[in-house]
Amino acid sequence: MTLDNHHCVQLVPLFEKLAEQDLTKVEKIVEHKKIKKGEIIISPDKEPLLVIVAQGALKISQLSQSGKEQLLRIIEAGDYEGEGALLGVTNGQLYGQAMIDSTICFLRQSDFETLLTTYPSLSLQLLKLNAKKYLAAEHQAGFLVLDDVEARLAHYFLNLSATSDSLYFEIPMKLKELANYIGTSPETISRKIKVFEENKIISRQGRMIKLLDKEKLEDDFA
Repeated sequence: MTLDNHHCVQLVPLFEKLAEQDLTKVEKIVEHKKIKKGEIIISPDKEPLLVIVAQGALKISQLSQSGKEQLLRIIEAGDYEGEGALLGVTNGQLYGQAMIDSTICFLRQSDFETLLTTYPSLSLQLLKLNAKKYLAAEHQAGFLVLDDVEARLAHYFLNLSATSDSLYFEIPMKLKELANYIGTSPETISRKIKVFEENKIISRQGRMIKLLDKEKLEDDFA
């Protein structure tokens, strides 16, 4: 499916409160681009942009002082990144890379500032959405303080289930990236998932997970 600027704008929660005529105006300044898997869209040496995922997925990560990549989050259709840099809060170690072939829409800094000035309601919506991003970051920090990797994985699966409002959901990243996300090794993640399967707590097909015994997962591991 070919996605134009209209689809980009319609997908984004940031713009959902705007009237139809205002959405039309926003569409005129939003640009869109197809990117290949592995292409880096956000980095310290690139122009600051508000990057909106129309189709596909980007992984947002930063480099530690030792140069190790730390996965912060996965953004998918309707999600966005880069508002911090546009507002003057820069992270010199932040990177955004396409996980698969994707379509993104983007706003340049001058256009973004004009939108916030023209439509004050966007500022309030931006605050609300950023509060959700902050809460998600707190959840990730919560994983890392748990001593037991099984508890971290259980919390992660329960959060995915709650977010999707379903017992059946997809892990939005490779096991290596999931291991990075919750602070362990890919081998350990594989072993712990196997434990959950053997205990009939989950079933798994590739990245698709089904919670078979949510109560046991909550009581015994989370």
